[in-house]
Amino acid sequence: MKKLSAVIILASLLFGCNEKKETSTSTLELNRLAEQYVRLGLNIGQYDADFVDAYYGPDSLKPDPKDSLLLTVFPKDSLLTTAATLQTAFNHIISAAVDDTIKNRAKWMNSQLTAFIRRIKIFSGEPSIFDEASKDLFGVVAPAYPEAHYKKLLATLNSLVPGKGNLQSRMKTLSEKFVIPKNKLDTVFKTAIAEARKRTLAHYNLPESENFTLEYVTNKPWGGYNWYKGNYQSVIQINTDLPLMIDRAIDLACHEGYPGHHVYNILLEKKLYRDNGWVEISLYPLFSPQSLIAEGSANFGIEVAFPGTTQQQFAKEVLLPLAGIDTTGAGAYFAAISIKKQLNYARNEAARMIVNGSGTEADALRWLQDYALFGEDAAKKSIGFIKKYGSYVINYNYGQDMVKNYIESKGGTETNAAKRWELFEWLLSNQVISADLLK
Repeated sequence: MKKLSAVIILASLLFGCNEKKETSTSTLELNRLAEQYVRLGLNIGQYDADFVDAYYGPDSLKPDPKDSLLLTVFPKDSLLTTAATLQTAFNHIISAAVDDTIKNRAKWMNSQLTAFIRRIKIFSGEPSIFDEASKDLFGVVAPAYPEAHYKKLLATLNSLVPGKGNLQSRMKTLSEKFVIPKNKLDTVFKTAIAEARKRTLAHYNLPESENFTLEYVTNKPWGGYNWYKGNYQSVIQINTDLPLMIDRAIDLACHEGYPGHHVYNILLEKKLYRDNGWVEISLYPLFSPQSLIAEGSANFGIEVAFPGTTQQQFAKEVLLPLAGIDTTGAGAYFAAISIKKQLNYARNEAARMIVNGSGTEADALRWLQDYALFGEDAAKKSIGFIKKYGSYVINYNYGQDMVKNYIESKGGTETNAAKRWELFEWLLSNQVISADLLK
């Protein structure tokens, strides 16, 4: 019996050693493939200026600057071949790996590569329909709502907005009361960001060196942008082409800053790139499932930081007086915009018209004005965004709903703030694919 026990123990030790050796070998192979994945992404970015949103990895993985002189013809076929070869390698690892960490890393990069392939085709001029593109680029197809859905929301909104005349003109009149004066923009935005940061730091330990620079820009198709620079630093840009209402200060403070994009990138860099050494995290490809997580969490992050009526309360008690704006009517305004935000899916339908060619730009413009309640200038700005970024618009609405539903299904409800912040942090600091949110 003693001899038999010794044999069993020896076999267990050998099995354990072999398993560790196999895991170590698989990790080395995965790290090698991860470097190739990053090289491919950076190579695509040499041609497609919108492809690489952020990179803070080793300079050794960047394309040789001398090669930039040779960039004349987009090498579509060779890029597609490289992506397909990498996917084959990742699929082999996924099917053979016994270690969940290795398997999940391979799945994440494999999902990203599907987006690489679709973006390469789109950039080369190959047509693709809206839902097909969103499925490959972001991992999901957003629901399409009928006209009746928006009419019902508009009817609710119609009963909330005071004044006389049609809904669009009344909404415009109400909103104009809460436009931040240009000479107060910087003060209001910095105050909003400081409050969002304070609320985030009450739950998360961020690196002491984390910081951001705030800039005001014009002639952009978007309202705000976070340019993550690595080393826990961001440049946050606010577009001032259109008037900015008081709620936008809080929305953008959270979305671009805390606990949105700035925090998302910080946690990924700290926990996965620096602590774990996963080089694939150092590359953020804009057109990828990662953006569904990034935009969805950034939008839901507004509700995480300012739950319930606290956004309205902070605006009334702090931001409106700071901006020199009368708080009269603020309650009606915030009630109206909470309904108006639900009209955001209307942007998807306008994008479907333009991407699929099922409607003209004039049709899309009317749709945005009628069903998203955009003013003409805002509608034109939105169409400019759609023409540049296509199906990316689903990340803001469907992405937000997916993140919200995922966190609340696990107990992260408004009444359980601690759990909500905990689940939100997990989402921001792990390799999550779109399908994970639908489980």
